Amino acid sequence: MAKTVVYTDGACRGNPGPGGWGWVVPGGRWANGFDADTTNQRMELMAALDALRTIEGPVEVVSDSTYVVNCFRDGWWKGWLKRGWKNSKKEPVANRDIWEPLIDLYRSRAEELEFTWVKGHAGDEYNDIADRLAVEASHTGVGRHGVGIPGDLGSPDKISTVPAAAPKPGPGGVYSSAWQPTGPAVLVTGLQPPQLGGYDPNPIAGEVRRQLTEILVAKAELNPELIVLTGLRLGAEMLAAEAAAEAELRYVAVLPFPDPEIKWPAPTRRRFQELLGEASAVVQLEKKVPADNRAAGQALDRRNGWLQKTATEAIVVWDQAEPRVGKIVGRLEQAMPDDVWIINP
Repeated sequence: MAKTVVYTDGACRGNPGPGGWGWVVPGGRWANGFDADTTNQRMELMAALDALRTIEGPVEVVSDSTYVVNCFRDGWWKGWLKRGWKNSKKEPVANRDIWEPLIDLYRSRAEELEFTWVKGHAGDEYNDIADRLAVEASHTGVGRHGVGIPGDLGSPDKISTVPAAAPKPGPGGVYSSAWQPTGPAVLVTGLQPPQLGGYDPNPIAGEVRRQLTEILVAKAELNPELIVLTGLRLGAEMLAAEAAAEAELRYVAVLPFPDPEIKWPAPTRRRFQELLGEASAVVQLEKKVPADNRAAGQALDRRNGWLQKTATEAIVVWDQAEPRVGKIVGRLEQAMPDDVWIINP
């Protein structure tokens, strides 16, 4: 049987607030639905659940939500079931009432189903249509369904940004170095491969991500408006974005210059773009790509200085030995002596 590709999306006017979900099969069926008091993550889940309940046979779910895609790609659900629907902090898994039927459905059709991430608001025709279906339902308060593309869809959702006194964003939602958070902001940085076990997913990196998630959840309980700052470099900084997503926290990607991942291997470039697409905002500190490695290193040092001045606290993944990270720890402890948390992998 041929595989059906379905694009799903969710939208919410507030957090929580009125929300909607939508899905569309290119050249085929579409549907959307409404919830009067919900969150964006719940709507992303509902879009996938309704689509898979409706479409039989092999299906590829294409979503711009890493919250949805990573659960199945990285096997989050296996840990939840093993712990009796508790997260890594041994607390009840959020949105279990939707996750549970979705995971049950996935387990019954695992050989037929796959989940693929696509960058949102980036010109993908069917991702935009699914988004417009979700936004429509969030505003009209009703759902509908049909075949073919409805000709009366409204505008797509706006790109979400962190509430802050920020300049007008440039192309792609990128802010200049003038951006500043309005509340608590935790910087996460530290070791890179191979110190974290290698370049591919591995037990050491998985354990670091689990610890980061636990710490971020605990910090968010004290400061619900907490924002995670990450440079999205390989290693601890990418794990920070993944942990923030699992902890249901917003994160801001801070880039030293355009396209810092351009020389990375293809799989890590794709992962970088996925995480960049899920960021609440992107801060780009310099407009031009450095001319050589020396200039790139200087730009990274300036980025580290910006992060040190901007963050209110820090989490550093460090083995107490790597000298580059040791220097970063020393500077952070001088700037915020009581607010630096070390994770030793």
